[in-house]
Amino acid sequence: MSEEINWYDDCFQVVKAKWGTFHSEDKEGKRLITSLHEEECVKATRFYLKGIQEGWPESKSYEGTVGGKL
Repeated sequence: MSEEINWYDDCFQVVKAKWGTFHSEDKEGKRLITSLHEEECVKATRFYLKGIQEGWPESKSYEGTVGGKL
């Protein structure tokens, strides 16, 4: 019995793992993202692949001090 593979955006699939989690794989079988929910796995994988393709936005860092005695 052969299952049909659902390719998202023609570049990755989401597989349900043995322990109830989901992970995405590219066409070469490389695992990309693991999630507890299938929908979140799809969203996170799309975000990840977009970041790989277009580059990541610059992150902001903040610095602060705490005054007084702790």
